Amino acid sequence: MLTVLGFAMIATFLVLIMMKKMSPIAALVLIPALFCVAVGQGAKLGDYVIEGVGTLAPTAAMLMFAIVYFGVMIDVGLFDPIVRGILRFCRADPMRIVIGTALLAAIVSLDGDGSTTFMITVSAMYPLYKRLKMSLVVMTGIAATANGVMNTLPWGGPTARAATALKLDAGDIFVPMIPALAVGLLAVVLLACVLGRRERKRLGMLTLDEVLVREPGTVLVGTGGGALVKATPRAEGTGAGPDGGADGPHGSGKPEESQEPDEEFKGLDPDRSTLRPRLYWFNAGLTVALLAAMILELMPIPVLFLLGAALALTVNFPHMPDQRARLAAHADNVLNVSGMVFAAAVFTGVLTGTGMVEHMADWLVGAIPEAMGPHMALVTGLLSLPLTYFMSNDGFYFGVLPVLAEAGAAHGVSPLEIARASLVGQPLHMSSPLVPAVYVLVGMAKVEFGDHTRFTVKWAALTSLVVLGAGILFGII
Repeated sequence: MLTVLGFAMIATFLVLIMMKKMSPIAALVLIPALFCVAVGQGAKLGDYVIEGVGTLAPTAAMLMFAIVYFGVMIDVGLFDPIVRGILRFCRADPMRIVIGTALLAAIVSLDGDGSTTFMITVSAMYPLYKRLKMSLVVMTGIAATANGVMNTLPWGGPTARAATALKLDAGDIFVPMIPALAVGLLAVVLLACVLGRRERKRLGMLTLDEVLVREPGTVLVGTGGGALVKATPRAEGTGAGPDGGADGPHGSGKPEESQEPDEEFKGLDPDRSTLRPRLYWFNAGLTVALLAAMILELMPIPVLFLLGAALALTVNFPHMPDQRARLAAHADNVLNVSGMVFAAAVFTGVLTGTGMVEHMADWLVGAIPEAMGPHMALVTGLLSLPLTYFMSNDGFYFGVLPVLAEAGAAHGVSPLEIARASLVGQPLHMSSPLVPAVYVLVGMAKVEFGDHTRFTVKWAALTSLVVLGAGILFGII
């Protein structure tokens, strides 16, 4: 019964948010609450929620201060050279812009933090997508999938969890997977080419001069590398993107009912008042030191970001009014993401507390035919797609993976192969409603989570299967 109700709860949640019948926060809270009552454990709902909140509170704190820290770094211009290089490559060609999105997301993902990747990628690419009326779900889908491939870095989380759960060395798991992951990144770039060509066919290939001409009365300012960075207010319609994707501010595909200034262009303004060129190397050194401390695990990540955010604010903006202004500028993202995290705590708390996750995992493992025993690495890779999407990484790697590894060992399958296979679902995992960073992505891109999910899932799943196929072909899995 718990198995059926667990799958029913997840299906109900996904259907309602994809059909836009409920907001993600409301669905994350109300649906598990109803199912908790349905299984006869309504009296324990409060305990489950508190337990879930306690589990996710460090994640919420980390995201809150990471948003402040990297928001300040974007404000002061730390990432402007990278952004300028990518935008110089993109110009105003829709296909180049989508490829640039994939490359930028992959490069920034080297820090191992999804929220950072999405903040920088959206800040850089959103102006071009909006100005050329490109589909914003293409941007979010490509960014999430590229980050999912890179999320397998040893300091990104999944590899470390797999190593801990199976008592293996993270390097032994990750290093042999590099060729397969490289193929996965290549698949993301090829996907960007395909989606970019579709956008180019829909919109045409333009130069910056043509964009300026087609938008009479608009003044565009470049970064020196051909980027569109600032414009005067204008009325702007929207058009539907591929696969029903949307270009409107909320991913609806409908024209905007009210017009606002093009404030999204200010984020890349080379003349913005928040730039601190004299402090560039200080900020770069601080960021490198912060990432090194994260990798070396000198302190808990939330504490590192808390200290880093406080230091970055104090040094770059020594006057209190300026500090308050920077905090206010990023308050919306902080509130939206932290709200989503604590709402997700209800969902994960009920799934775990009622025993639904355990029953679902046991049912899936038990459903594996005995004849598939010698092929448990392949089975693990295939199961990692749905399981890491519907479960947290902790739940999958610490709850399900040891069971799969034990079943594989009984048929002579190495735990290392099982561990490597378990990583292939990460491109899909990064669009899971249980991943807090995805709410940073859709929130900053002003895309509905349901639109993002409907567009991205199929491409992310295909990328995961490409990684799995490459791993088998190279004899890694």
